[in-house]
Parts: sequence; C-alpha cells; structure tokens
Amino acid sequence: MWLSNSSVGRKVVMSITGVALVLFLTFHMAMNLVALVSEEGYNLVCEFLGANWYALVATAGLAALFVIHIVYAFWLTMQNRKARGTERYAVVEKPKTVEWASQNMLVLGIIVFVGLGLHLVNFWAKMQLPEIMYKLGDATVDTTYAADGVYHIKNTFSNPVFVVLYLVWLAALWFHLTHGFWSAMQTIGWNNKIWLNRWKCISNIYSTIIVVCFALVVIAFFIKSLLCSGAC
Repeated sequence: MWLSNSSVGRKVVMSITGVALVLFLTFHMAMNLVALVSEEGYNLVCEFLGANWYALVATAGLAALFVIHIVYAFWLTMQNRKARGTERYAVVEKPKTVEWASQNMLVLGIIVFVGLGLHLVNFWAKMQLPEIMYKLGDATVDTTYAADGVYHIKNTFSNPVFVVLYLVWLAALWFHLTHGFWSAMQTIGWNNKIWLNRWKCISNIYSTIIVVCFALVVIAFFIKSLLCSGAC
C-alpha cells in the first residue's frame, strides 16, 4: 500500500495525523481556558466529556491518531538513518538553513510523548478511566471527583514539580509544532515559495498561541495555590 510502502506515503500519513492532533490541541486549549473564566463551566464540560459513548469514540480515535503518528515518526526516522548508513557518524557542519527543531524532531517528540504520559496519569486516569471502570461493573472504584476537572487541576498545579515538568513539556511541544505544522502543509502540497513562507509564519503564531494558553492555565492555578495556601 502506497501510504505504508513509500517514504512519501508515510510522510503524508504523519502530516494528516499531525494536523488532526493540532486541531485536538486547539479544542483542548479552548476547553482549558474555560477553567480560568468559570470553574463551574469547566466542570460541566468535563461531565459532558465523561464516559459517554461519543466521548469514548472520540478518545479511541484520538488514541489511534497518536499511535499512528508516533509509529510513523519512528519508522521514518529509522528509514532515514538506514539510508544515510555510516555517513551519520561523520562530523559535518550543520546547514544554517536547517532549523534546530527540524534536526531534533525525534527528541522533541519523545519529550512530548513522555509529557503526554504524565498528563494521562494526572487527569485521564483520574477522570474518564474511573467512570469507564464503574460502568463496566467495578463498584469499588471511586468516582467522587471523576467529573471535577478543577479539583484535579488545582491538585496538579499546586505542586511546583508538576508545574516545571508541564512547562518543559510545553516548550518541547512549541518547537515540535512550529516545525511540524508547516512541514505537514508542505507534504500535503502547499509547498510553493509564497505559501511555504506563509505557513511558517502561521505555524509560529498558532503554535505560540496554543502553548501560551496552556501555560497560562498552569501558571495561573499555581499562583492561585500560593495565594490561597490551600484554602481555595
């Protein structure tokens, strides 16, 4: 099959799944911003996105996108390493036209993946997963705070260790997105000189907006925890 047997096909798969994941990040960012405006409103969104069938279908689809994107990323990296052979060990001057993010996409991707694992442990495993287990018949699971997203945000971002880890994760995500987004557009076909430069500009702006908004939630709740000293 062309999408798996050729290098171009694999890049197309990576590009399409990458764009889909960027759209999800946009939705997640908007959802997180609700927590800054209305804690009650944010919890209503969390309740709507609990263990309902539509949320589970979306979660399964999202998980599939992540897995496909990660598998194809490693596949392409290994293919490129194999193609270079022993040349990759040679000491050569790095081209000035090649972005730092482009040279380190695999490392950045690994940091993003580890950060995703941390995020799943802190939120998904304490919210949607308990609801799923309860609906499957496990009456012993505690679902008291399953739909209370604000409770988990406050618990997580009152811990300075998690705050630092999340900010490092978001920094890696920014570099990953700034290169990955315009590169995806190039692979899809918008690769003429005019639009390529435009996509690079859009990538920088859009990635900055997404990451800054995520970081704003982290920092805001951390500062709030310091001011409240656990009283709110």
